[in-house]
Amino acid sequence: MRHRVAHRKLGRVTEHRIALLRNQAEALLRHERIETTVPKARELRPFVERLITIAKRSLKDDGNGAAAAPAAAARAAKLRKVTARRLVEVDIHKKDTVAKLFDTIAPRFEGRPGGYTRLLKIGNRRGDNAEVAQLELVGSEYNPALDKDEAEAVEAPKPKGVRGRLAAAASRLRGETKAEEADAAEGEKKPKTARKKAAPKKKEE
Repeated sequence: MRHRVAHRKLGRVTEHRIALLRNQAEALLRHERIETTVPKARELRPFVERLITIAKRSLKDDGNGAAAAPAAAARAAKLRKVTARRLVEVDIHKKDTVAKLFDTIAPRFEGRPGGYTRLLKIGNRRGDNAEVAQLELVGSEYNPALDKDEAEAVEAPKPKGVRGRLAAAASRLRGETKAEEADAAEGEKKPKTARKKAAPKKKEE
């Protein structure tokens, strides 16, 4: 009997299960929103929230700074930050994700006593009909206006005519940017100037 045995096995051995949670935690901290099955999301929530709580330790003062000397308090604060970072790096191996956790995410939740993630059920997956959920960090809600602004900024005028399409295809092969493709398309619109015929050369007598 599995009395007093916590956590789900997720159909994996211990090593595989820990690797799965570490990879998903890294993805959640990097993108602040992931989609996975409901059992995996429920196992991932306490795993990620523990990492965020450890990162928040580097922001707090232990209360002995006023009594101790300034140099000793600075050493203690530095030691607290290094210890917290090393504990997080046991599970998150990518340096840029760890830096984001300590510089951006932990200060965001400094005044929040737990509950850093939100689980939203979004239906069933096609194929195996597994129940899927979206796990996101609180404060990173989806804003459709941002996506619309980015799409408008990226959108460029499409080349017209055979010449414009050929120029755009050639620029893509050369690896040019979209701005250069737009310039090539605009160049196709310019009217062609008639070439002046050169005067015939006089024959020397």
